[in-house]
Amino acid sequence: MTEQYTLGYSDAAMRFLVRRKLDTHGAFFIPHLSPGLRVLDCGCGPGSITFGIAARIGNGSVEGIDMDGPQIALAQQRAKESGVGNATFRQASVYELPYPDNSFDAIFSHALFEHLKDTVGAAKECLRVLKPGGVIGVATPDWEAFIVAPATPARRAAVQAYVDKQTANGGDPGTGRKLATILAQGGFASPRLHARFEVYDPITAITEVMAVQYDRDGMPQHAQTMRDLEQDPMGMWAQAWVSCIARKPG
Repeated sequence: MTEQYTLGYSDAAMRFLVRRKLDTHGAFFIPHLSPGLRVLDCGCGPGSITFGIAARIGNGSVEGIDMDGPQIALAQQRAKESGVGNATFRQASVYELPYPDNSFDAIFSHALFEHLKDTVGAAKECLRVLKPGGVIGVATPDWEAFIVAPATPARRAAVQAYVDKQTANGGDPGTGRKLATILAQGGFASPRLHARFEVYDPITAITEVMAVQYDRDGMPQHAQTMRDLEQDPMGMWAQAWVSCIARKPG
């Protein structure tokens, strides 16, 4: 199944992605990590969160998969340069994971499911490769709970333009609040939801990548709205992240 990553892979997007760490963006999953585990990171991107998982599992191993080859190449390069020996990366689809049944103790996924056309299908494939009793942790933003302030019609329109683009690409910007249902329909047991807000500081961390994307997509008015927002001394962008923990029965 062909998927479209709405954020894209511009230099600004890559700077946006590499700032994500386990301690900041995957903290909800840390209690489920311990030495010796074999972990799968679905949608690992450049590996910035994957490396945090590797540090937590000691003599265990973590494998990161992503559909984008250049992202995997970057993650492999960064692992080599950093001397991270228990993290490996390969290009693969979450719909067709290249592993036997019951391969992993834990599965993690951050900022992937909102881009998928078939979230339940992805959940079922994760269930297949997870060992009985194993844990999955998924996190995704929910665009219905964003805060961009001070609110103006232009800023609301710019945010809506991204929502519309992701929807047109086959994703669902409201995936966050649906995660428990998705995992339950995928066969997981006892899904538990949690939510938090990430306030971008500096605000340019997100306005830059959004402006570049709007320029790429031929929406210069929205790009300028983002650049105006980052110059507003009262400007704020807060993103809602929803996470869900569930287990494979067994």
